[in-house]
Amino acid sequence: MRRSSIFILSMLLCHVLFAQQQKPDAKPKLVVGIVVDQMRQEYLYRFYDKFNQGGFKRLMNDGFMLKNGHYNYAPTVTGPGHASVYTGTTPAMHGIIGNEYYDKVSKDFVNCVEDSLFKPVGNDAANGRLSPSRMLTSTVTDELKLFTQKHAKVIGVSIKDRGAILPAGHMADAAYWYDSKSGKFISSTYYMTKLPDWVNKFNAQNLVEKYLSQDWQTLLPIEQYTESGPDDSPYERKFSGKDRATFPYKLSQLKSKNDSYGLLTATPFSNDYLTQMTFAALTGEQMGKDGITDFLCVSFSAPDAIGHSVGPNAVEVEDTYLRLDKNIEEILKKLDVEVGQGNYTVFLTADHAVADVPQFLTDNKMPSGYFSNAYLKAKLDEFLATYYPGKSFIENISNHQIFLNHDAFSQDPRASGMDMYLITELIGKYLMSMEGVANYYTEATLRQGNYGEDGIKGKVIRGYHPKRSGDIAFILESGWTESGSIQGTTHGSPYSYDTHVPILFYGHGVKKGSSTRLHSITDIAPTISTILRIKFPSGSTGQPVAEMFE
Repeated sequence: MRRSSIFILSMLLCHVLFAQQQKPDAKPKLVVGIVVDQMRQEYLYRFYDKFNQGGFKRLMNDGFMLKNGHYNYAPTVTGPGHASVYTGTTPAMHGIIGNEYYDKVSKDFVNCVEDSLFKPVGNDAANGRLSPSRMLTSTVTDELKLFTQKHAKVIGVSIKDRGAILPAGHMADAAYWYDSKSGKFISSTYYMTKLPDWVNKFNAQNLVEKYLSQDWQTLLPIEQYTESGPDDSPYERKFSGKDRATFPYKLSQLKSKNDSYGLLTATPFSNDYLTQMTFAALTGEQMGKDGITDFLCVSFSAPDAIGHSVGPNAVEVEDTYLRLDKNIEEILKKLDVEVGQGNYTVFLTADHAVADVPQFLTDNKMPSGYFSNAYLKAKLDEFLATYYPGKSFIENISNHQIFLNHDAFSQDPRASGMDMYLITELIGKYLMSMEGVANYYTEATLRQGNYGEDGIKGKVIRGYHPKRSGDIAFILESGWTESGSIQGTTHGSPYSYDTHVPILFYGHGVKKGSSTRLHSITDIAPTISTILRIKFPSGSTGQPVAEMFE
């Protein structure tokens, strides 16, 4: 009888403990959102055997992985990517249509986080006149602030300003980014009038000097990098002062010829620097230490700078990801100690993927090519002049969009809506005669289109903001880019090589598993909102990942 009683009591105790773990008011103490700038989903597979157990593999094997996660709009670039991950919607709603985009009112280019109302904090001469004010909808971080009556702490850190500012949202306690003039992290008066003591102490360590005083050697013997192409490749850009884009990179010798402290951003050591800043924010702000959920937004920028220069098949890219794997492992271990296993939730994704180097594709008999906006404008001006002599109708061509000069219509008493229609159609016909152009879409077509439409057209619709975007959008053929250099590559297209990115969830509220169903990155914010039991962001068009909760 005694043994039976002990057994029954033990079972009851286990049931009570399980019920406590599953109680409906249980929330993570901390959410950490990690965005990797320019990461393909395939990197998780290609470099898998060389990853450590505690980094990407821990997220993949012990968390929930979406194997078919994509961006559902174009252009696939950094600013819109970060905004879309955290707002749960696309540029058509949140308004961040590019990193820099042509402003139809000022007739000039604006940065997506530019704001003249504020000043830099940490270096008066730095790029700090910035804020999230151009983002038109709330973020999951904003909603956490609202839910907790602003008691939750929200911090954004990145090498890039937009990578820190947009994820942290409108109500953030702070966002910090790297200033290449001073080698320190700075902020903006949007958040504060002076840097906190912990940031000043971190900056005082002058870690950038340490990182730029060493050589960039491969982490493993270079002959083991069989997942990449040859180290000496004609498709890679060279640093100034170096004859070839090959290892080793003696950073102390390259520093003076490559923008001094700016050189750090083109090396994987900027990921190390950001990791240390992440730790400083975690402890300096005492995040995850009380009963109110905090949110730490981290964006790793080095893969983008390096990937642009050398392309996705370079040894430099593989080495960057093997080193980033160690950074991820360090962050997870730090969270285990500071917050406790099971007390935090992590998601990891990318702001876009990347195209192969077009010249590499051409040399291997794959469809590709280079497209020039300047050439397109010159040819369109010449073509339209045959119909309307002396008139200039093309105001700007950028971000795969054509902005018409509306003054050319309004100032001409003979001009009418019919003229606008005819010129738009003429431009469209000419676009379809140009090599490299796949299709075009007029403003009328996009405004009348279905937001949920499938295919390339749907992606263009979801990337088109009616007030900020141009009069005509066009898409290049697969493999084509606007860059004119045969070294390096870029991104921005609606094709799968630019849209297919990792989406990984791990920790509190996340079951172990994976899914091959199609999901958009706009599903991340509502999924995290569901775990936190808060409102979805105001413009959210995504849905929670149902498989993770079934």
